[in-house]
Amino acid sequence: MLRIISSIAVGIAFLASADVQAAPPTVAVDAPDSYTVVRGDTLWGISGRFLQEPWRWPEVWQMNEDEIKNPHLIYPGQIIVLDRSGPYLRLGKRIGDSNPDSPVGSDRLQPRIYQTPVDEAISTIPLKAIAPFLTRPLVVDGKLLQGAATIVATETNRVYLAQGDTVFAKDVDENIDKWMIFRPSKPLVDPASRQVLGYEALYLGSAKVREYTNPVTFEILEAVEEIGVGDKMLPAEGELIFSYAPRAPREPIDAQMISIYRGVSETGKLSVIVVSAGGLNGLEPGHVVAMFRNRGTATHEGQTHVLPEKRYGSALIFRVFDRVSYALIMDTDGQATIGDAIRNP
Repeated sequence: MLRIISSIAVGIAFLASADVQAAPPTVAVDAPDSYTVVRGDTLWGISGRFLQEPWRWPEVWQMNEDEIKNPHLIYPGQIIVLDRSGPYLRLGKRIGDSNPDSPVGSDRLQPRIYQTPVDEAISTIPLKAIAPFLTRPLVVDGKLLQGAATIVATETNRVYLAQGDTVFAKDVDENIDKWMIFRPSKPLVDPASRQVLGYEALYLGSAKVREYTNPVTFEILEAVEEIGVGDKMLPAEGELIFSYAPRAPREPIDAQMISIYRGVSETGKLSVIVVSAGGLNGLEPGHVVAMFRNRGTATHEGQTHVLPEKRYGSALIFRVFDRVSYALIMDTDGQATIGDAIRNP
């Protein structure tokens, strides 16, 4: 499949949104005048070559806002040019675009059409880091659990089920054929209120309906963990596409990092974390949040002093539930730790 791109769209001015901050973005100390896109690049990474705050690149691109929201219009071989007077970023002439029949220095300006395979386009962030989180249930609450199907028996009575094995489930919606199998795992607790915000869903595998019996007969399509009686099932979600321009949240965010994927207590760059704020707090996919390290307290001559927090990194929100969100750590100068503060950048 090919995407057809007209070069005349590149010149459309990008209008700053309401999320733009008052102070203009700052150019990186060692920013180059231009950069040629290569396979494996991301918009975040490219912008980090030019800006001290890479997530603010939509503010400086001289392109249409909708194009910036869709990074799949930028391909390997294209040249990113920095105009320091703004600063502004724009797409320069792609490598190999010169007309070999034109005299040197006399390229005619005219609309051109390019054809480039879609799978070569660069993404906002490294999508492979979050791909599993875009298609699997992550957080379930009481309401969702009430509507879930339940495995009531297995045909083989084996401890570990594999692809092709059979299970039987109740409370199945007969309009849905493919399901995700999960087990409610640890509770996600708000550090301030101590309320349970939801339960992390441990992904176990997937299944499809083989026959609408009573209970319904399922065939296991994938089993990544032990599947057994009592495990829950939810309708399989369609593929989610993450293609958002990073921006600051409009609402004030005052949250904490309450969990790290795989159950560790510390992590680093390109790791997935859970934030104790969600859609009800105004967070959306594409929002960038800042991470602040809690330095604790110090006692001197009988007095206890609360040490100031330190901003040490940023994270990009990529999936949002009502009261919690999942984010990918994009940059950090040290370990990210459960309990660190998450606020507006």
